[in-house]
Amino acid sequence: MLEASGLDTYYGDSHILRGVDLDIGEGQAVGLLGRNGMGKTTLIRTLMGYVRATRGQVRWRGADATNQPPERMARRGIGYVPEGRGIFPNLSVHENLVMSRRAGPDGRAAWTMERVLGMFPRLAERLDNGGQQLSGGEQQMLAIGRALLTNPKLLILDEATEGLAPLIVAEIWRVIGDVRSAGVSTLIVDRDWRRVLAHTDRAVVMEKGRIVLQGASAQLAAEPDTLARLLGV
Repeated sequence: MLEASGLDTYYGDSHILRGVDLDIGEGQAVGLLGRNGMGKTTLIRTLMGYVRATRGQVRWRGADATNQPPERMARRGIGYVPEGRGIFPNLSVHENLVMSRRAGPDGRAAWTMERVLGMFPRLAERLDNGGQQLSGGEQQMLAIGRALLTNPKLLILDEATEGLAPLIVAEIWRVIGDVRSAGVSTLIVDRDWRRVLAHTDRAVVMEKGRIVLQGASAQLAAEPDTLARLLGV
């Protein structure tokens, strides 16, 4: 579905991504692991077109999508929940959701307002509240719900549980499991590598802008010493 090959990305003179290869298959869940500053978010932003790749290629369903603008990648079927959530604080919950609602690239709309609100009952109770009136956990639910309402083929989640209370974290992981069960491909970045590996088919580990370890999630979970060395946990 999504394939990146040989990606190099710079921020000014700083060489961030160094020959990164990544592929995500249809219906596959992939974990993206690494310590802070290793290039995970830059990789996501390069895939989405927010950051230009200096070298390498991004392909979406076999077609070249290198350095396409983010809005075009979204129309092609990629939903993105960025670190920091990115909701519109001056719009109500209902307005945040409605403004993103559309059929997917295949014309189907399996993710409806009713389905999303069923997954997030807290949002259903706060439809008239402004985005700035929500707790951090509720804002994260809103960001995920908004992305699902675009009916994506691939959902990218960048630190979806960061800074949230344990009960909210558990709810977010439950939803991630439901999304995976629905057949939506996912790319998940999160500091809790154990939960990432429990909710993915494969995972890759980044260090200093390179992929240094990858494999089946169950296989990586059986190598805690290696992960501890690479992730600093």
